[in-house]
Amino acid sequence: MTFDAEKALYIAGEWQSGTTTISNINPSDISQNLGEFAQASQQQVQHAIDAARAAQPEWEKTPLEQKQKALQAIGDELIARCDELGTLLSSEEGKPFAEGRGEIYRAGQFFQYFAAEVLRQMGDIAESVRPGVSVEVSREAVGVVAIISPWNFPTATAAWKIAPALAFGNSVLWKPANLTPASAVALTEIIHRQGLPAGTFNLVLGSGSEVGNTLINSDQINAVSFTGSVETGRKVAAATAPNFVRCQLEMGSKNALVVADDADIHTAVEATIMGAFSGAGQKCTASSRLVVVDSIHDAYVEALIKRMSTLKIGHALEDGVFMGPVVDGNQLQSNLDWIEKARQHGAELAFGGEKLSLEHDGYYMAPTLFLGTENHWDVNQEEVFAPMASVIRVADLDEAIATVNDTRFGLTGGIITQSLRTSALFKQQAQTGCVMVNLPTAGTDYHVPFGGRKQSSFGPREQGQYAKEFYTVVKTAYQRPY
Repeated sequence: MTFDAEKALYIAGEWQSGTTTISNINPSDISQNLGEFAQASQQQVQHAIDAARAAQPEWEKTPLEQKQKALQAIGDELIARCDELGTLLSSEEGKPFAEGRGEIYRAGQFFQYFAAEVLRQMGDIAESVRPGVSVEVSREAVGVVAIISPWNFPTATAAWKIAPALAFGNSVLWKPANLTPASAVALTEIIHRQGLPAGTFNLVLGSGSEVGNTLINSDQINAVSFTGSVETGRKVAAATAPNFVRCQLEMGSKNALVVADDADIHTAVEATIMGAFSGAGQKCTASSRLVVVDSIHDAYVEALIKRMSTLKIGHALEDGVFMGPVVDGNQLQSNLDWIEKARQHGAELAFGGEKLSLEHDGYYMAPTLFLGTENHWDVNQEEVFAPMASVIRVADLDEAIATVNDTRFGLTGGIITQSLRTSALFKQQAQTGCVMVNLPTAGTDYHVPFGGRKQSSFGPREQGQYAKEFYTVVKTAYQRPY
């Protein structure tokens, strides 16, 4: 696709230039610049806020079928163009093409799902405790929604926020991550073609300090949906609270995959490979803690290392690549620093642990496995966001579950077992928002709720019918006939 990167802001229905630009470097080949992308000023962000406030009432009153057709068309186009847009996404984020294509397809499914939800907005009728009085309960749009999305799933995460926001009649201000601006422009162009009232949807590219802070500190928006780090999430919560702006936060995690003593080794290894190393481990659902029961530890580790040795690392668009580069130089250096910290703690490096020099000059590193680690070590308590996993050996299932829960996070948790009793116990006792049995910890469906516990999430769940809890407000109407 072709676009004018220097005119990549979309405000009040028009494409605009910014006050500055940033380079969009391909992490698979850092000699390739995908474009100089516009950055919005505070004044432009305020213009977008004003436009969103003006457009929202018109969009909310737009007939249901018109809204449904718009969202359906967005979803259909994303799916029809998933090869093209997946290539673009992989080029700027670094995930292999199969994952990039799959992400675009999934983003299309989000829009298609919420297109159907437009037609399923029904209220409730209740009988009052007062004779002759009727009660109607309905939902209305919350108003103007600011969406701040991350770079690791630049289109899918944005889609699962934008689609319900529009479906329920809100206007949108979208600030994507600066590392993936091209994917944001591509999605915005598709939305633009649907002819929404000018200002209903706005794209404001820029830094968190400039654009993000302007949005979260504004008293002229009604809700903020954020996905990112815990540290930034705290800032969002602190900024929105004085203005009583509704806040939804999806933040980090330190997910564990338990390998029970009766686990099928092949299933355990494949779940580990997909959960810990796909996407270069740059997933909030990645399984970076591998909690392994002692009796199966050696056999599992031996099989896992053998499987890791077969993984192909390379350019995101190269055939057969399982893992591409990490997203940029800062992330790569952070990953290498964490590897050194694990060594200093006394962890045994069993595989990987180094930067790779390949045919293309990019931000490549080997998938990394540590053995002999303790759950209380920093490397097992902080989100690393790297293709790196640590094995924690435990005596039995009780210790395994206690280890899973011994963290300030709680997004996903998984177990590999052939026992229905064990799986039932784990599902009951794991202190996580999502529980996986005989599956990778990474990978969720689009029609059911997504979110975590503890410091992983704050506010209502995302996705599925649960999304309406954030994007709508409830109105209770009483009436007594004359």
